[in-house]
Amino acid sequence: MSVLVYAEHDNAALKDATLAVVTAGAKLGDVHVLVAGNGCDAAAQAAAKVAGVAKVLVANDAAFANQLAENIAPLVADLMAGYDAVLFPATAHGKNIAPRVAALLDVMQISDILSVESADTFTRPIYAGNAIATVQSGDAKKVITVRGTAFAKADAEGGSAAVEAVSGKGDAGLSSFVGAEIVKLERPELTSAKIIVSGGRALKDADTFQATIFPLADKLGAAVGASRAAVDAGYVPNDYQVGQTGKIVAPEVYVAVGISGAIQHLAGMKDSKTIIAINKDEDAPIFQVADIGLVSDLYKAVPELVEKI
Repeated sequence: MSVLVYAEHDNAALKDATLAVVTAGAKLGDVHVLVAGNGCDAAAQAAAKVAGVAKVLVANDAAFANQLAENIAPLVADLMAGYDAVLFPATAHGKNIAPRVAALLDVMQISDILSVESADTFTRPIYAGNAIATVQSGDAKKVITVRGTAFAKADAEGGSAAVEAVSGKGDAGLSSFVGAEIVKLERPELTSAKIIVSGGRALKDADTFQATIFPLADKLGAAVGASRAAVDAGYVPNDYQVGQTGKIVAPEVYVAVGISGAIQHLAGMKDSKTIIAINKDEDAPIFQVADIGLVSDLYKAVPELVEKI
C-alpha cells in the first residue's frame, strides 16, 4: 500500500505533528512525504532525514507560500493518482485541507484516528472520547486525519529519503492571504510541551489566572493551558484552550488547577502520562482520571507548591 503524508511545516522545519503522522503511515505501507511551500527546501531536507520515509515530494511554488487550503487540496488530489491513502495531522491546518481533498476525490474522510487495525480499518474517538469506534472504509482512496498524541513520533534523524520535485496547478484564485497574527510564546508550545499547567474557571479573572498559574508554569518550565470555561470568561486567549474544541495534548505531566473535569476538557488531555489535579471539590470529575489528586483551595496550595519547587 502506498501512503502519502502531508507535512506540516513553516518552510524551514517540520512540525512535531508530522512525525506522529509518519508513524501512523508506516503501519499502512511505504511512506512518501509531501512538502508544499515556497522556499521550503530546508523543510524538505528535514523530511528526508526522518526515519521511515522512503521519498519526499517537494512542491516549491509561490502559490503554496502560505499553504492555503484552496491551493494545496488540488495538488494533493492530483498526486493521489499514485497513492492508496493520504494522511494529515489532525491539527487546524490539516483539518482545513483534508475535507477538500476528500471532496475532490469523492470519498469519505476518516477523521482523528487513534490506531491502524488494518489497511482499511481504524479506530477513532466518538462522544467526546467516551467511546472508541472501529471504522472500516471501502473507498479505494483513503483520506485520513491522525491524532498526533495517539502515535509515537518518528525519529527526526536516521533516514535518507530521495527528494523529488513536483508541481501543481498554481493559484486557484479562490482565496488570498491577507495576514497572520502569530502569538510568540515565552513558554513551550502547548501541543509539544512535556509539562502543562492548566487553569479553570475557579481562577476568577485574567489577573488572578496569571498571578496563580504563570509562576507555577515558569518554575516547571511548562506550557500554559486552560479549560473552555476559562477561555470563554476571557482569562486567556483561545489558543490556550485544551479540550475537544481546543487542543489535544498528551504531555508527560498535566497539572489541572481549579478544573472540574467536564467531558469536553477530559477529551483533550486524558492521554497525558501523569495527571495531577488540584481542586477543593473532592467529587470533581477530574479526580476520576487523575493519578495524583490534591483536595485543597488552589489559592493556598499553588503558592505553597511554587515556594517549595
